[in-house]
Amino acid sequence: MKNVQGYVYILASGIGGTLYIGVTSDLPKRIYEHKSGTVEGFTMTYKVNRLAYYEVHDGIEATILREKRLKTWNRKWKIALIEKSNSDWIDLYPQIAAP
Repeated sequence: MKNVQGYVYILASGIGGTLYIGVTSDLPKRIYEHKSGTVEGFTMTYKVNRLAYYEVHDGIEATILREKRLKTWNRKWKIALIEKSNSDWIDLYPQIAAP
């Protein structure tokens, strides 16, 4: 059985704003769903749709495990993780979206 690549991602409402951590096997599609408002719930309610951070993992089990770990982190650690690779909190979606 082939290992499926997975993505853990962090969305933000803005710089230092509300955060959401999710997991998917199709990052561009999932972020598009958040941005277009087709995903009801937390991200739609709080307008959390800026892709601030993501990681790629081999295997969905490893991806889910990482997501669960990140969700236990305090806010300060999550912000530090984002700012380590995206200090300006730019929306990374244009970089991963299909041309």
